[in-house]
Amino acid sequence: MAEDSAAPSHEQDVNPWSVEGARTETGEVAAIDYEALAKKWNTSLIDQELLERFERVTGHKPHRWLRRGLFFSHRDFEKILTKYEHGEPFFLYTGRGPSTGSLHLGHTIPLQFTKWLQDVFDVPLVFMLTDDEKALFNDQATFEDTLHFAMENARDIIALGFDVKKTFLYSDLKYLGNHFLMNAWEFSRLITFNQVRGAFGFNESSNIGKIFFPSVQCVAAFATSYPEIWTDEPLPVRSQKIADIACLIPMGIDQDPYFRLLRDNAHRMRYPSPKPALIHSKFLTALQGAGGKMSSSNPNSAIFMTDTPKQIKTKINKYAFSGGQVSVEDHRRLGGNPDVDVSYIYLTYFEEDDEKLEKIYNDYKKGDLLTGELKKLAIDVLQENVQQFQERRKLVTDEVLESYMKPRKLEWRGNPNPVPKPPSEEKPEEKGKGKGKGKDKKLVVL
Repeated sequence: MAEDSAAPSHEQDVNPWSVEGARTETGEVAAIDYEALAKKWNTSLIDQELLERFERVTGHKPHRWLRRGLFFSHRDFEKILTKYEHGEPFFLYTGRGPSTGSLHLGHTIPLQFTKWLQDVFDVPLVFMLTDDEKALFNDQATFEDTLHFAMENARDIIALGFDVKKTFLYSDLKYLGNHFLMNAWEFSRLITFNQVRGAFGFNESSNIGKIFFPSVQCVAAFATSYPEIWTDEPLPVRSQKIADIACLIPMGIDQDPYFRLLRDNAHRMRYPSPKPALIHSKFLTALQGAGGKMSSSNPNSAIFMTDTPKQIKTKINKYAFSGGQVSVEDHRRLGGNPDVDVSYIYLTYFEEDDEKLEKIYNDYKKGDLLTGELKKLAIDVLQENVQQFQERRKLVTDEVLESYMKPRKLEWRGNPNPVPKPPSEEKPEEKGKGKGKGKDKKLVVL
């Protein structure tokens, strides 16, 4: 949690380190108000018009998490669709802060969505493991601890199915240097202490590593930070041609403060980059229900990807908040509330069939479907999801891990049928972007 947060205890508190719903005067925790958060942070809600354009441009039906509003907000996603439509290059960037040796189900949501975007757009992905951040923000963790967690998490991430040919997965503690660190130092020179204090709540007692770290996470969205992935031979210097490659970042809404800082300052770099586009997910609700998300620090709040079928069953039956009535008779008569029922909420993530999900919703609301029956449906889906993951995880050998984490040129195709820009949209050669911009005539990108 950001230090010395001034947010009143009754308001919801969402920041890069903690998520808590608002509290009533009686202490009851409310669900996260995502529309209020989008309004507060001035993000755009994903609407039907944008989903229809996505399907027209890509030829793919929107992911169920888009259709159901689980990815609900964005910044400039429509610009990425325009780039894809015209065959212009862009890349994906996301990350994971390794605080434990295993992912839980909530961690996998933005990662699986990123994998789906990688498949749909056929573009490169850089995946950042912020093992440096986790040691900086947790006095109980050593850098050796978080590096170990990063390597274990890397195996989990690979098991989600990312394409090795177009994925570069890296640990900050192992990879940072060269152009990446140059970008971070340059970006840090643009940002004042007042700016990071305002964004993250830092104060005079914050260690200086925390104050610098936002520069590291921000410049991961610059194509120039990865000289190895664009050409056969790593580029000896940063270039404007690479800097012009746009970035799309899928993430939880709690990470938005970092990238507001980036979007406000990306144009000030020596080699300016476009403002990164962002697409935000909601949080996977904790087993205990509204107002919180699954947390590694509370094992009973989460389904871990290492859990056995028996553990999953026990957690759902024992801890999953129910929207049902106290007795079967009352439930049959009054019906349940699927909107707050954790088992139903989990089904909205993992049940692909929209019609089946709608029937479950209606049957539970009418009282035709009992709480125990709803929990059984959730248990079956989650057990299958986790078991399939565990089977794939066994195949991630040391050699496979190394193949993803080796800096190298990535391979991708992008849009196979780009639409030429209308003459009215063609831009003249950009002039004067950055200081000391040079033309790299020998550089061929894509």
